[in-house]
Amino acid sequence: MRIAVLAESDKAEPRVAATPETVKKFVSLGAEVAVQSGAGAGAGVSDAEYAAAGAKIGAEPATTLAGADILLRVRRPSAAELAGAKQNLALICIMDPFGNEAALAGLAKAGVIAFAMEFMPRITRAQSMDVLSSQANLAGYRAVIEAAAEYGRSFPMMMTAAGTVPAAKVFIMGVGVAGLQAIATARRLGAIVTATDVRPATKEQVESLGAKFLAVENEEFQQAQTAGGYAKEMSKDYQAAQAELTASHIAKQDVVITTALIPGRPAPKLVSAEMVRSMRTGSVIVDLAAERGGNCELTKPGATAVENGVKIVGALNLAGRMAPTASSLYAKNLLAFVETLISKETKQLAIDWDDELVKATALTRDGAVVDARFKQA
Repeated sequence: MRIAVLAESDKAEPRVAATPETVKKFVSLGAEVAVQSGAGAGAGVSDAEYAAAGAKIGAEPATTLAGADILLRVRRPSAAELAGAKQNLALICIMDPFGNEAALAGLAKAGVIAFAMEFMPRITRAQSMDVLSSQANLAGYRAVIEAAAEYGRSFPMMMTAAGTVPAAKVFIMGVGVAGLQAIATARRLGAIVTATDVRPATKEQVESLGAKFLAVENEEFQQAQTAGGYAKEMSKDYQAAQAELTASHIAKQDVVITTALIPGRPAPKLVSAEMVRSMRTGSVIVDLAAERGGNCELTKPGATAVENGVKIVGALNLAGRMAPTASSLYAKNLLAFVETLISKETKQLAIDWDDELVKATALTRDGAVVDARFKQA
């Protein structure tokens, strides 16, 4: 069995899908591992380190991919990048299929079995494979670091002979994995932290981290969580009530970090232009939902906008700004999943199509798109 690791074609993506640590593990499972030269450069991993771990270094994508049974990537490759690949190649990566149905259909036509790591079910068995959690955790941490750098003032209260410096007020909107890490990080830096989310279960989590919870706690709020633990899209009436509550609160904040995302949909607009203009000059908004259009009305994905003296940071791929750590966690997520696809007896790829993990993540098979959500392409 051969496992290939290709370099990312997107130059803005510094992460890599395998590390020397996971390469060693794959080799111990009986696999031959081929890594494209330079694949780990953005994450601080040299070709020599991969070679020392037991990998073969391929000079070009084609030679790395030749004969591979499994391909590991961070982001979805195009069908053209897989030219010459073995039929029924198992492609395992972050697929980002919503809005990219045509690209998914192209992979199906190329004979690829595509697995979307972001669709990994949130069950106990799959916790070690949860790429959304591992990467969001880092993004939440990095968002606070970015905010502190842009804010330019002290986060903790400081008592000095020249006077007292007040603590920064930080408001976290959306209390998933990223939001919880943002709360914890801002608290560690000494900020006064408040947070909001539509899911009632998050209130206790927020308060356990020493932050104050803010939400319209009506009947709809009590039913605002899916069985899988994700936030539901709220009604227009609830959104209006929540916006009214948060508007006056945002005006008093120094930093706002938004993290709200609904799978497969544009990011909900939580911060209006009017709210931004109510904030004092020098305040900062970090929008973690920028890749899906942003939670702030004035977010410019991939750029920092300034409105009335308020900075709106629309950073993309914040986890990628910590590429060595992010790659280490992501590679371990992939390793945990790949281990379930390999037969312990034959040491060969043996996909169990009845496995709940496979059912949840497989998007293409036998030349067709098998996930009903994307079949129209």
